[in-house]
Amino acid sequence: MAKQNEHLSIPVLDIDGKNVLLKELLGELTFVYFYPKDDTPGCTKEACSVRDNFDRLQDLNVKVIGISKDSVSSHLKFKAKYNLNFELLSDVEHKLQEAMGVWQEKKLMGKPYMGTVRMSFLLDSEGNIIKTYPKVDPKTHVEEVIKDILAIKTQ
Repeated sequence: MAKQNEHLSIPVLDIDGKNVLLKELLGELTFVYFYPKDDTPGCTKEACSVRDNFDRLQDLNVKVIGISKDSVSSHLKFKAKYNLNFELLSDVEHKLQEAMGVWQEKKLMGKPYMGTVRMSFLLDSEGNIIKTYPKVDPKTHVEEVIKDILAIKTQ
């Protein structure tokens, strides 16, 4: 079982291939979304939805981070192809994904394998998880997150 806030100290790679820690990237609120694979239909829909709503999230002082097990070079191509305007991190060894509970058993044609499930988190400025999104619809998820952020900010 992962220790509370262990996710803040697990190194991942930024788009320049440098080790970074989630705790170094936090904003007032941080929307962290995990996705299975660059340039696949569902992941592209979700990334483009985040891109298209990025200004709204910035206006709410929300930092956005997408994370997958894809390589830095894959992320570079994905960002360029879809003009993505937010941070992508590479967790090739899936250690952060394991700590966050998104590295799970999946099935393909009835055969089990381990992989990333599409899941998101809203973190406060200290990196505490304030909202978990265990089942994500790539097309509508960002709207759901913005609605929740607005509710949090008006409390």
